[in-house]
Amino acid sequence: MAEFKQARPGAPMAEQFMTWVDNRFPATKLFKEHMSEYYAPKNFNVWYFFGSLAMLVLVIQIVTGIFLVMHYKPDAALAFASVEYIMRDVPWGWLVRYMHSTGASAFFIVVYLHMFRGMIYGSYRKPRELVWVFGCAIFLALMAEAFMGYLLPWGQMSYWGAQVIINLFAAIPFVGNDLSLLIRGDFVVGDATLNRFFSFHVIAVPLVLLGLVVAHIIALHEVGSNNPDGIEIKAKTDAKGVPLDGIPFHPYYTVHDIFGVAIFLIIYSAVLFFAPEGGGYFLEFNNFIPADPLKTPLHIAPVWYFTPFYSMLRAVTDDMVTVLVVLVAAAGVLGFLKGGFKGPWKFAPLVGAVALVVLLKVFDAKFWGVVVMGVAVLILFFLPWLDRSPVKSIRYRPNWHKVVYGVFVVNFVVLGYYGIQPPSTAGTIISMVGTLFYMGFFLLMPWWSRIGEFKPVPERVTFRAH
Repeated sequence: MAEFKQARPGAPMAEQFMTWVDNRFPATKLFKEHMSEYYAPKNFNVWYFFGSLAMLVLVIQIVTGIFLVMHYKPDAALAFASVEYIMRDVPWGWLVRYMHSTGASAFFIVVYLHMFRGMIYGSYRKPRELVWVFGCAIFLALMAEAFMGYLLPWGQMSYWGAQVIINLFAAIPFVGNDLSLLIRGDFVVGDATLNRFFSFHVIAVPLVLLGLVVAHIIALHEVGSNNPDGIEIKAKTDAKGVPLDGIPFHPYYTVHDIFGVAIFLIIYSAVLFFAPEGGGYFLEFNNFIPADPLKTPLHIAPVWYFTPFYSMLRAVTDDMVTVLVVLVAAAGVLGFLKGGFKGPWKFAPLVGAVALVVLLKVFDAKFWGVVVMGVAVLILFFLPWLDRSPVKSIRYRPNWHKVVYGVFVVNFVVLGYYGIQPPSTAGTIISMVGTLFYMGFFLLMPWWSRIGEFKPVPERVTFRAH
């Protein structure tokens, strides 16, 4: 048993109390390790606000969710009315509900920006692969949490959106119908589905989400934070082992993050009080109509933060599968003629191309659409091993790399826009091109990330006051 520390004679009550706590729980030790003696790079910029903002929004969602659960009824006959009761009769219920719905969109905005910062500064590169993997797992859990929560208001778009998405699982060969039945809990979206989604949204997924957040932070603090220069600050330390280019997270970055929180809360409050529906993007107008299984909306689309992936799903038509067959066949022939394979391996590109063409033709376009949508999310997990650039940060990469990342962002936004719009010929073609670019960005990254003239990386981080 460890020997207890003793407080100084005549020490203030606060110091005596903390000594008593530290003898039983490592509060001061944890504070030092993760705050006051955790040295972060001194050149963090505004892109580094979004990690702390994600934590803030997570707290907002959990707290408002607790108050909403106090009055919500997870019953298909009562769910919509209970939401209206919260909005109209519960004191400040409208504010709590709008905080939760606006917070869902704010969460995805913050997370998308946080992930993009990681991409441009190479925060997924060695030794931070696990930090990135845990972050992608958080993103996946967040998508599941948002999808299940979207059904709970039991409005028209909630009901029919869930109907469409769950039916996608039926496209999976052999097990699809049984899987979609298991998710619904019935042959149609109904009371059983609502209860299942409520249980997962309120209990199961939040526990997983919190566990992943803790793992993400522990992994980050184990290897240290990245910075805009992509330089490891632990490589140069003073006699005490303190990084020369590092500063304590507290108080410097706690104050830094408080500034970011203040700006975020101003914008969040402006949306909350003046445009909580976000023009129909945060809360669709059809969702203020009770769910009616006998009346299908003219156009069914998920919430905006899912629409880039939904757009990729819709882009995979029979025509696109035919285009993919031609591309695969051409790649197989080119690999056979120019691949440089010898002996029996010479025919490997042809055999692989034939096998892939057969697969493309055996299963229908709907199945491949589901595959593309799933791969579009899961491929993010492999980013640390796809990027072969000799430098981490976009600052020291060729200028045309910045153009590629810029086009990637524009392409993602365009896919999101067309995922919301009703199907059209032009929209389908643009979505097809956008899907091919999105996939090509990642699948061809081992090749294009190594090309170009890279700038020399400085030995020490560059700091500019902001």
